[in-house]
Amino acid sequence: MAGNGDSTRAIFFALGANLAIAVAKGVAAFITGSGAMLAETVHSFADCGNQLLLLLGLRQSKRPVSQEHPLGYGRAIYFWSFLVAVMLFSVGGMFSVYEGVHKLRHPEPLEQWWWAAGVLAFAIVAEGISMRACLQEIRKARGDRSLWGWFRESRQAELVVIFGEDLAALTGLVLALLAVGLAVATGNPLWDALGTIAIGVLLIVVAVLVAIEVKAMLIGQSVDPVLQAQITGFLAGRPEISEVLHVITLQQGNDVLVSTHARMRRVDDGRAMLADIDTVERALKATFPVVRWSFFEPEGED
Repeated sequence: MAGNGDSTRAIFFALGANLAIAVAKGVAAFITGSGAMLAETVHSFADCGNQLLLLLGLRQSKRPVSQEHPLGYGRAIYFWSFLVAVMLFSVGGMFSVYEGVHKLRHPEPLEQWWWAAGVLAFAIVAEGISMRACLQEIRKARGDRSLWGWFRESRQAELVVIFGEDLAALTGLVLALLAVGLAVATGNPLWDALGTIAIGVLLIVVAVLVAIEVKAMLIGQSVDPVLQAQITGFLAGRPEISEVLHVITLQQGNDVLVSTHARMRRVDDGRAMLADIDTVERALKATFPVVRWSFFEPEGED
């Protein structure tokens, strides 16, 4: 059965890493005057705020159902995940591009560059640990699919966001280290400015990709295709069902709604058919614990 990664664990790993990195980067940016380092500092602090928003979203998504929200608050996590993608675009990406353009117009030589290199090396290790934890959780859910396939098909918005942030952070750190190294080696601060712009463009691209995926969930999306096939196959294999005509699924955060239209075998006896439907729905929820709501539309044999 398709599984889900522990997104809360991945979020806490990312939060711890980014908080430590942000402080270290801020000190190095102040001492060296590196625009790429300053961009990375803002990026890391923004990531800390983003992860707190994701934790808030996870907490809100677990609120109980109410009369006003009969299907619960599961999709609240999609709103907060989309907001994080917007912040990654605006606070991280746009600020980095702005800072890079500013450095192009007003180049400044790097001072005590070894601070920047040391902090960036530390940050790469810390982000690597965070990315490793994220990939461990992704591995539980992606099965035989490629990483890109999982990214396109996953319904865990918060894990998609964390993966996007970690990927952007690691790549951005490498770009920043390369920019600082080239600026020191050539004595030309132009490389620092170009590195800052490259980081900004990277963040914008990742934010747009994440936002596209989360927007689909926010509007209303079926479950992961792997899980959809498993649910359909399970229903088709039930002895109470003659033929599965249609299965509609809807992802509601960590919960799933399933609507089934099927031909039943025992239609001559109304009570027996209702008992069969109850049996099928109980078995469905026992086999797939993520299924919280099940609606069944029976049809008799031709």
